[in-house]
Amino acid sequence: MKRTLAASAAAIAMAVGAIATALVGSPAAFADDNPPAAKPVLANGFGLTQLPTAPRPNEVADTPFDFTITVSTSEVAGTAMNDGGHHIRIVLPSDYYSNPTKHYPTLYLLNGASTTSDPATYFNYYSSTINSNAGMIFVMPDGGTRGWYTNWLNQNSAAGAQRWENFHINQVIPFIDANLRTTADKAHRAIAGISMGGFGAVRYAERHPELFSQTASFSGDLDLSRMSMDLRMVAVVGSELTFPPAVGSDDIFGTPYPFSVNYPFSDVLWNDASPGAHADQLSGIGVSFYVGNGGGGATPPVPGVNDPYNLALEWWLPGAAEHFKNALNAAGVPYHYVNYGDGTGTAWESCKGGHNGLCWNQDLIDYIPRLQQSFGI
Repeated sequence: MKRTLAASAAAIAMAVGAIATALVGSPAAFADDNPPAAKPVLANGFGLTQLPTAPRPNEVADTPFDFTITVSTSEVAGTAMNDGGHHIRIVLPSDYYSNPTKHYPTLYLLNGASTTSDPATYFNYYSSTINSNAGMIFVMPDGGTRGWYTNWLNQNSAAGAQRWENFHINQVIPFIDANLRTTADKAHRAIAGISMGGFGAVRYAERHPELFSQTASFSGDLDLSRMSMDLRMVAVVGSELTFPPAVGSDDIFGTPYPFSVNYPFSDVLWNDASPGAHADQLSGIGVSFYVGNGGGGATPPVPGVNDPYNLALEWWLPGAAEHFKNALNAAGVPYHYVNYGDGTGTAWESCKGGHNGLCWNQDLIDYIPRLQQSFGI
């Protein structure tokens, strides 16, 4: 049903875009060195209503090519951090205004889990790859501090509505396709993410293979099954710390333990959410995933002030990545996999194999050219 709804939403978006063009006419062309003075005006729709976006000192100042909007939706409760709604950052290609009939491929980028996971600022560090020169539209929608890119089992916690999949798939994607000149088909749409966002990108590609031709995970949590109970506990504890006392261990995917007196009485939903459980759904989709080893060693590094590279966080991820790789192999799905270890002797050397922006920037430097090739840019 969800895939049918998503496909219908995409079809509606294309129709709305065509109607809008017919009513308004083709936009005026601007030379690359003489763009319009303001960002484009986007029309509300698909359950999204735009709100004012308050400028903040560490946010990128809006330009016609790189700007942030704020939307409200009944699917996910708004937050004070995102101006009472949800930020969506958009980067347009450098010739978007000078070629007013041209359509572009789109990359959706999903943020990781953090108490400061505001997409308006989360991706600022990656300007060498996420910019107007890449020939594609970048869309960075709010994924929450611990949203986990899913419709939570419990919608009655004090966190409010938490239907992240509905928000992204049924609202954000058709909204973007209706308002911007995307090439609104599977072949020209990709999804990628960092950490929790890497999990979300692969999860969405598996659940909606009709929407995406490419997916990528950068230090993603790619195994939430019983084989990686350590990562499962990280998700549980992190959510409880982010939303105290609103969110409990059972609110997202039900109980994380094999047995429970409450529905669904076992960890079946955690196992089902694990990307390896549905690896076969990635057939025909380009799959890329990157991971370090947190410096290696038999025991995890001690987190804290002596761990500036976040080695302790990355140390747990290679095992999960191997589980996912094994699932892809069993399903006969090809992939591009990079385990750069502690970075020694590789382009990732400066990041020490940690859970940090230095590693993810290099991931994107490796990934974006291959994505451009798949898009025919």
